[in-house]
Amino acid sequence: CVHTENCFVPVSEIIAVEETELNKKQRYIGRWQKMAKLHAFTVYYVKKARSHRWRCSDVMFWCVDEHLCNQWIQALKELLEMQKSRPKQLLVYINPYGGKRQGKRIYEQKVAPLFSLASISTDVVITEHANHAKDNLFEVNIYKYDGVVCVGGDGMFSEVMHGLIGRMQKDSGIDQNNPKASLVQCNIRIGIIPAGSTDCICYSTVGISDPVTSALHIIVGDCQPLDVSSVHHNNTFLKYSVSLLGYGFYGDILKDSEKKRWMGPMRYDYSGFKTFLSHHYYEGTIAYQPAKHTHGSPRDKESCRTGCYICKKSEKQLAEQNKEHGLKHEEGEEEWNVIKGKFLAINAVNMSCACPRSPKGLSPAAHLADGSADLILVRKCSRFDFLRYLVRHTNQDDQFDFPFVDVYRVKSFQFTSKLSEDNESNVMDIGKKRFGQFCRDHPACCCNVVNSTWNCDGETLDSSAIEVRVHCQLMKLFARGIEENCKDEAAYSQSSIEQLL
Repeated sequence: CVHTENCFVPVSEIIAVEETELNKKQRYIGRWQKMAKLHAFTVYYVKKARSHRWRCSDVMFWCVDEHLCNQWIQALKELLEMQKSRPKQLLVYINPYGGKRQGKRIYEQKVAPLFSLASISTDVVITEHANHAKDNLFEVNIYKYDGVVCVGGDGMFSEVMHGLIGRMQKDSGIDQNNPKASLVQCNIRIGIIPAGSTDCICYSTVGISDPVTSALHIIVGDCQPLDVSSVHHNNTFLKYSVSLLGYGFYGDILKDSEKKRWMGPMRYDYSGFKTFLSHHYYEGTIAYQPAKHTHGSPRDKESCRTGCYICKKSEKQLAEQNKEHGLKHEEGEEEWNVIKGKFLAINAVNMSCACPRSPKGLSPAAHLADGSADLILVRKCSRFDFLRYLVRHTNQDDQFDFPFVDVYRVKSFQFTSKLSEDNESNVMDIGKKRFGQFCRDHPACCCNVVNSTWNCDGETLDSSAIEVRVHCQLMKLFARGIEENCKDEAAYSQSSIEQLL
């Protein structure tokens, strides 16, 4: 076989192999064409560009022996069939209203042709209203699909995630309202095609918000486990979170920006500036359980990358702890640390929350799948000091290196606002109850004067008293984490086209 260029690609990153009709005018083959009739096939593969961007490229091979050409096509297709992690049938939800209303166009023009090339069959649902995808996932036969793809922003992903996890718990007879319930792992992977105004989850798990890159990760069958936090109030399930739970500054920004959706993405800048100037602080009490099973810390500068050893070690350690002690071990009062104070911001993140404006994110060393969240407490300080803290999200300086900022790696935590504590009938019994008995007279914490709002992955939660627990690797994405920038392509797998030829 003869090919037009040197090419080294692992079989795991070949997209498709197709027989090719040769055009006599094609370059490089003129002299061959005169000698005999040529037979050709084209290999489509992943080509990696800068900044974690992937593209579909191709290389053509030809020879004069038709039988030999067919043998190569068959051999390569058999190798692709051996890639068992690749999806063959996908359920696709498209949000036509999110972001810049480009979801349908992005899918049809950039993604659908790639799925077709890779011989992936799809059932496409265009969502018509909020929670359409979530409700639909409770009705369809999800087990016939190899994955669910959402085309939209973080809100669309959250809706699909809630539908899938909720469906798994329902089918397994698990009560989601029980904050101590051991949830069933969701093995149906979710793919994210970014088409929203915010694509934080995609950026933090792939390294770039690009529809083609995400589509190629889905095609090659990547799998990235993801921790999920459950949020409860008064033994009632509220939400799941995979990125940010923010009270105070980020909660106030979201609450204000929701009133200004007509401004588009600009509303976040406007509301952010307005919230910064208001400089509100909130009183409350936090109790947390340290994540003793983890092998890292929020300040160790060990970023979560593809094949992260910290996530693997922490998962194993957590499994051993649970096997040895059971869930009752988590109930021990000695495990809880209590902090009272006045806070400008309380943030709990399951991932770095990186985005183009903040390449390191809110917690640069947070891990995707280690069974923990990073709890960041920003105490009351001057407006100037708070500005210094916010600026460090955009540069390389240590954003936790301030006397008014504390960060803890936790496996669960509870928060009660000062208002809820004051209204608590048994407030003196905090030691016995771990102040976990929330305000029953005001379940929605309606006294907004002294309360903020929780920002849960871009959606508001009005309950200021919440209970949060991290569920290790509860779900999986079509992603591989963020790859190290490595120029040495020779580190690729030895199963390659070049070796085959």
